Amino acid sequence: MSFQYAHDMNIVSNPLDVLEDIVTANEWLFERANEDELIVELAGRWCHYRMFFVWQREIGALQFSCQFDMKVPDAKRPDVYDLLAMLNNRLWLGHFDLELQQNSPLFRYTILTRGDRMPKVEILEDLVEIALTECERFYPAFQFVIWGGKRAGEAVAASMIEVAGQA
Repeated sequence: MSFQYAHDMNIVSNPLDVLEDIVTANEWLFERANEDELIVELAGRWCHYRMFFVWQREIGALQFSCQFDMKVPDAKRPDVYDLLAMLNNRLWLGHFDLELQQNSPLFRYTILTRGDRMPKVEILEDLVEIALTECERFYPAFQFVIWGGKRAGEAVAASMIEVAGQA
């Protein structure tokens, strides 16, 4: 995935300002709820995603989540929790979780900063790219468990198959 961006990081004190520029340059829909919250919506290959960025300046943390446009029926929660455990064992950065109010799977990650050191543009771009890559990669596994009646292990195995080319 290639991102477009131009911003002077030397004058930024809020990483959401940089993220807003990245989002605008990529023509994604967004809403800046307030100075410390940014909500982005974009279409992926499998579904629409909603990204939430929250800047917690008092602890120097940027919390990020990428939520699937998918609901988990209550009866499938135990199977989805098994799937989450298996998927999270495969991830180096971030983790998958289930957002309980919406009953939706999501990918989460938090960046900690020290003092006035803001994350570089490349780090913020990588954050979004990694989240989207992992969400797209494992979306079929969630579908297999929720709607296909597969066990978590079968769903992970099926989603890990590398496809050569496109039909």
